[in-house]
Amino acid sequence: MAKSGKIYLYRMTHIENVPHLLAHGITHRASTRANANYVSIGDSSLISTRNDFLLDNGRRLGDYIPFYFGTRMPMLYVIQKGFNDVPAQSAEQIVYCVSSVGKVREADVDFVFTDGHAVDTFSTQYTEQDVEQLPELLDFKAIKAKYWKDDNDLDLKRRKEAEFLVLGDLPVTAILGFIVYNEAAKTRLKAMGLPDQQIHIDDKAYF
Repeated sequence: MAKSGKIYLYRMTHIENVPHLLAHGITHRASTRANANYVSIGDSSLISTRNDFLLDNGRRLGDYIPFYFGTRMPMLYVIQKGFNDVPAQSAEQIVYCVSSVGKVREADVDFVFTDGHAVDTFSTQYTEQDVEQLPELLDFKAIKAKYWKDDNDLDLKRRKEAEFLVLGDLPVTAILGFIVYNEAAKTRLKAMGLPDQQIHIDDKAYF
């Protein structure tokens, strides 16, 4: 397993949000630099739940920008299929903005990470003091699992959805690159000013 600083972090977003990311970094919705034209792809009911969920440190989960430790997450399936009243989005419209634990630490912002879905009561919350043990604290086999339904492991889905939560904005320098579904999406990002080497096509990161 890689040292904690080299572990990648993935944030899904609509491709139309990329120009703002390139200009202002990854911003929280309450930030003075927030994207006024932000295109949401999430589950509004879950977002509402997260906004009110209290973390162990007394802050609300909605105060943080969430990242996953892997791709092809259950939430992506919901977004692509249009379940739970979420408007369906084609894979081509969804991009992963990629950072790393090391880049977040360089940005000198507070963060919390969990060993499962953040609103699940079975998930444990960790702080920066625990970050060097992150590779051992999380189940990366579950995170990288292609499927999350297993009658012999009913906790698999929770562990797969482990989260890294960033308090405050992340600068552009914390963005390592983007993952896209196909060549058409890559062409759109290049037209936005991204160099070829910062765009990686990986259709296996989608459904």
